[in-house]
Amino acid sequence: MALKKVSSLRSSLVPKAALAAVSAAVLATTFATACSSDGGGNPTGENLEGRGPITYVEGKDTTETGVVKQLIERWNASHPDEQVTFKEQSNDASQQYDDLVENLRAKRSDYDVIALDVPWTAEFAAKGWIQPLKDSFAIDTSTLLSPPVASATYNNTLYAAPRNTNGGLLFYRKDLVPNPPTTWAEMLGQCQIARDNNIGCYAGQFAPYEGLTVNTSEVINAFGGTFVGADGKTPTVDSAQARAGLNTLVTAYNNGDIPKEAITFKEPESANAFTQGNLLFLRGWPSTFGDAGAESSLVKENFAVAPLPGESGVGASTLGGYNAAISAFSKNKATALDFLRFLISEDAQHIIASGALPSVRASMYDDPALIAKMPYLPALKESISSAVPRPVTPFYPAVSKAIQDNAYAALTGTKSVDDAIIGMQKGIETAGS
Repeated sequence: MALKKVSSLRSSLVPKAALAAVSAAVLATTFATACSSDGGGNPTGENLEGRGPITYVEGKDTTETGVVKQLIERWNASHPDEQVTFKEQSNDASQQYDDLVENLRAKRSDYDVIALDVPWTAEFAAKGWIQPLKDSFAIDTSTLLSPPVASATYNNTLYAAPRNTNGGLLFYRKDLVPNPPTTWAEMLGQCQIARDNNIGCYAGQFAPYEGLTVNTSEVINAFGGTFVGADGKTPTVDSAQARAGLNTLVTAYNNGDIPKEAITFKEPESANAFTQGNLLFLRGWPSTFGDAGAESSLVKENFAVAPLPGESGVGASTLGGYNAAISAFSKNKATALDFLRFLISEDAQHIIASGALPSVRASMYDDPALIAKMPYLPALKESISSAVPRPVTPFYPAVSKAIQDNAYAALTGTKSVDDAIIGMQKGIETAGS
């Protein structure tokens, strides 16, 4: 069934606004304060039993089924004294971020539950702006996919409930490649098929923006490389594994397996290249499925999806999605906690999945009715199950910039792969200092 494109993947983008780095000493002090639960001026220890109406804050709901409205109506129907009001932000990730920062920095209590793009969670946790979900505020995540839970965790503490997730997929021409490749070597080894058909072989999103961070992270993670240590500050990208991953990408671009025009591709341009029949393989988000299956698509009958390739098997998709967190300054935290538990319930997650937002509950990916509507779900489940969160760090924007700037330099030939990896290492070190 052809699906219309859903703009749910705005959450895979981070704000363009640069964030000031926080010194390690200040971070340590802030985090210690955030994790305390004994009150004494610490907002995370206050209003733990507060009940009453709350406000849920999220970016503009662009799903065709009105997912957020449905969720809130379902909750409000059974909670007459604890009604939820939806504060809808703009559709721009930078504006969403700035609005949340302004509200939380001012310690206002009118934003009770906030939807965080997954890379923001660590920063907001480190600054003491969101409630740690431990002790009496613990939530049961046993039915949830583990990578989304990891994306909501900072310093071994859960700080948010994964609301919806996302993962990358390999779109491929099934009329030209009957069986999808499972490794980078296998995929690039099939590029002669593309040349024989006078089309490009492989593309992702390689323009210098967050999409390049995602694409670079996926290939480096697939080859066993990492970016930061468990503390969220120590750079770890200067490794043979990271070099092997980035070198695979750069070599493919240099020899034409990745078309030269792909250096300008964001999501719309890359999806258009595939749907117009100009690519054999494409790394895309699930929303591309709707584009590829649309009536205007030249490949609507001739494409399929698979998990991303890796070094020796299924690759390491980067996670997208939203995490829902309780503001440390909320007056009604007990109600907010119950609302978080509702958001990860089977009932709520079915509403989310039916709206073409990838669910955080594993069971949704095996639902025959949902699979009939969204045939990519089995591949997406496999992709998300092996996914890796973007670097979990309170300095994410600066870390992302170090990754994309140096990857772009390597792709365009202004830096060698070795120099680009060293540049990433130094940039991440500077971000956390």
